[in-house]
Amino acid sequence: MIKWIAALLGYFMFRFPGAVLGFIVGTFLDNFGGSGKRTGSIFENVTRQSVSPADFELNLLSLCSIIIKADGQVNQRELDYVRQYFLSTYGKEKANAIFRTFNEVIKKREISAQRICTFMVQRTRYEVRLQMLHFLFGIAQSDGQVSKAEIEKLREIAGYFRVNQHDFESIMAMFIKSTDNAYKILEIEKTATDDEVKKAYRNMAKKYHPDRVVTENEAIRKGAEEKFKEVQKAYETIQKERGIS
Repeated sequence: MIKWIAALLGYFMFRFPGAVLGFIVGTFLDNFGGSGKRTGSIFENVTRQSVSPADFELNLLSLCSIIIKADGQVNQRELDYVRQYFLSTYGKEKANAIFRTFNEVIKKREISAQRICTFMVQRTRYEVRLQMLHFLFGIAQSDGQVSKAEIEKLREIAGYFRVNQHDFESIMAMFIKSTDNAYKILEIEKTATDDEVKKAYRNMAKKYHPDRVVTENEAIRKGAEEKFKEVQKAYETIQKERGIS
């Protein structure tokens, strides 16, 4: 509707060129505010490309290697964690093919966290990147602790992924235990009211529900399920602590 009004006004002011310009501007406004049905940027469908499974797997494995090397030493348990995850997810034949391709690629170019993350930001939804970060935390924690150097590297990757601070702290709380972990996971303070706790849980459950993670990558889908369980566990912990029904 706006586009026709804008076209008419443009015609009265600048004749035919004004009508064309008004129609274009009106179309933009219609798309931007139309009926409240749209969510996210109107340019999302134009600029957000899909990533092929092969590219996704290769870039995910590249980020894995960055985390494994983050503290200056290659830990066998972290290597085993990544290998086992890929083997259980893709099967031996495909996993080995992914590893071979990865080894060939890293011989030809340096792995850049910024380049990889920029590539993924342009081609994946925010929810998928959250699960990738969750998976990377799992690698760092697989040797029993997440080192300071690994945390800094994960924070750097989160920045390149455009993950906000609250979401980063929530994911980190699932791997680095503290007395207020459940609250950090739900992204609230311990002083939050019971109603605020319930609202936070509903919001987090929506954000991390596996159905929102649209990806063909089985490893990331599994990560989404794990994170969703952590959110549920955090809420149950606070429920018991406060006696919330």
